[in-house]
Amino acid sequence: MTKIIPTALINKMLKDKLVRTTITKDSFLYFFHLYYASYVKYETADFQKEIIHNLEKSPTENLYIVAFRGSGKSTMVTTAYPIWAILGKQQKKFCIIFCQTRAQAKQHMMNIRNELEKDGPLKKDLGPFNEESDEWGSHSLVFKRNGARITVASSDQSIRGLRHNEHRPDLIICDDVEDIQSTKTREGRDKTYYWLRGEVLPAGDKNTRLIIVGNLLHEDSLLMRIKDEISQGKARGTFSEYPLLDKNNVCLWPSKYATEKDIENEKLQISSEVSWQREYLLRIIPSDNQVIYPEWIQYYDVLPGISHKAYRGTYAGVDLAISSKDSADFTAVVSAHVYGRREKLRIYILPNPIAEKLNFPAQVELMKNFKNTQMPRYEDKLFVESVAYQEALPQMLEINGVQAESIKPKGDKRTRLSLTSTSIKSGIIKFPRQGCENLIRELIGFGVEKHDDLADAFSLLINTTLDKHSNEGTIVMAWVGGNSWDKDDIIYHSDYIDVEPII
Repeated sequence: MTKIIPTALINKMLKDKLVRTTITKDSFLYFFHLYYASYVKYETADFQKEIIHNLEKSPTENLYIVAFRGSGKSTMVTTAYPIWAILGKQQKKFCIIFCQTRAQAKQHMMNIRNELEKDGPLKKDLGPFNEESDEWGSHSLVFKRNGARITVASSDQSIRGLRHNEHRPDLIICDDVEDIQSTKTREGRDKTYYWLRGEVLPAGDKNTRLIIVGNLLHEDSLLMRIKDEISQGKARGTFSEYPLLDKNNVCLWPSKYATEKDIENEKLQISSEVSWQREYLLRIIPSDNQVIYPEWIQYYDVLPGISHKAYRGTYAGVDLAISSKDSADFTAVVSAHVYGRREKLRIYILPNPIAEKLNFPAQVELMKNFKNTQMPRYEDKLFVESVAYQEALPQMLEINGVQAESIKPKGDKRTRLSLTSTSIKSGIIKFPRQGCENLIRELIGFGVEKHDDLADAFSLLINTTLDKHSNEGTIVMAWVGGNSWDKDDIIYHSDYIDVEPII
C-alpha cells in the first residue's frame, strides 16, 4: 500500500478524518488502498490501476470489464466501487448490483455488509447504515447520512419502477450474470441480452452508469454482443480485456506471478485446460463436441461473378420442415456459387439464406420462385433431402418445370456436418462478410443451438457439391498417329483447361 500512498500520508489519514475523507472522496485509488487495504496482498498491477482509473474518471461512462480469475476485478468493481461511488465525488444515490442467482446476490450483500461492519475508518466514515428487504425480494443497505441505497438482486428479479426516494437507479453493476449453461443456446443468450436491454437499462435514466464484469463464454454471449456493438458504433462505453498473459506472453500481474513457475503452479490448481484457457487467458473455448470452430470461418468481400471463366454453376441445399406450426423446424435453403473443380474448387456461400416455417404448397412455391430468380440456368440445381414425405417435393418441382435432385443423406447430422469441416478450414468454402450470421451461428453452435435447419441445408449443399466436383473430369480423347487412340493421351478436361484459382 505504501507504494500507492506514502507512509507519512497514510498515518495522517488514519488520524484525521477530515484529511482522510477529503483525499479519498476525490481518488478511488486512494480510497481502495486505504479502506480495502486487507485485500492488497501484492503490488497493484498496471491493469488494476487502469480499471480503477476508468471507474473514477467519469460518473456516467459505461464500462465492460473482462479479466482473468483472481484478478481482483469483483473486489474493486462490485465490492469497493459502489461504496466510493456514494461516499466519493460521484455522489451516487441508488446503486443496483445484479448477480446471476439469488444465492450469489445474498452472498454479495453479506460481503459488502461485513466490510462495513468491521471496526475501522470505513465504518466510522460511512456509517450508520440499515439493512432492508423490499417487496422485490432483493436486499438493500441504506445510508441515511448520504441519502443513498445499495441494492443487490438476481437477474431473475423484476426491478420495474424501483426507486430510492425520488432517485431511479443511477449506477447499475452486473457481475457474472452469465455462465456456461446459460450461454449454451441462442435462446439462453437472447434471454440475458433482452433482460439487460428491456428490463435493466430502462430502470435507469440518461445519466445512469452501466458496468458489466464477466468473462467471454461464447462468441454470441452478452459481453461479445456489446463488444461488437461498440466496434460498430451502436453502443457507447469502454470495453477492456485483461488476460493473465497478453498476446506476447507477458504476465499482467508480475508481483503475484513473478516467474513462469508461479504461473505453472497456478495452472496446476485449475481443473482442466479448457478452464485455464477460458478463465485465465480469456479465450472463447467451445465445448468438447464442437464440430466447426469460429476461427475456421473464412470470408469474402467480393463475389466473383457468373461471367468468371471458372464459374461452374449455382446450387442450393434444401432442408424441409414437415409442419408450419410454431414448434416445427424451419424449411431452410442455403445456396452457393461454385467455381473450378478438383483441387481448384471454390464454393462461395451466398448471403441471406432462407429459413421459414412453410406448409407443402408454400414450399413448392418458394422453390419455384427461388429457381426462377436465383438460379436462371437450366444446369443450376436444387438438392433436396429425400427422407419420408420430402421425396414428394422433387417430384412436384419437376412437374412444375423446376430441376431438383433428390439426395439421400449419408450418416447422421453431426457426421454430415463433420464432412464439411476440412473444406471450411482450408478455405475451399468462403462466407460473405455480412448476411450469413444465422447460418454461421448454427454451424459453430451445432448440437446446442435450438435449430439446426440452416446447418442441415448447408451440409447437403456442400457434401453433394464436393461429391460432384472434387474428383470429376470430362474425358477428352487426343488424336494420335493415324486412326488409333493412345490411352496415355487420355486427359481430364479440368487438366486440359487452365482454371484460375479463386482467391
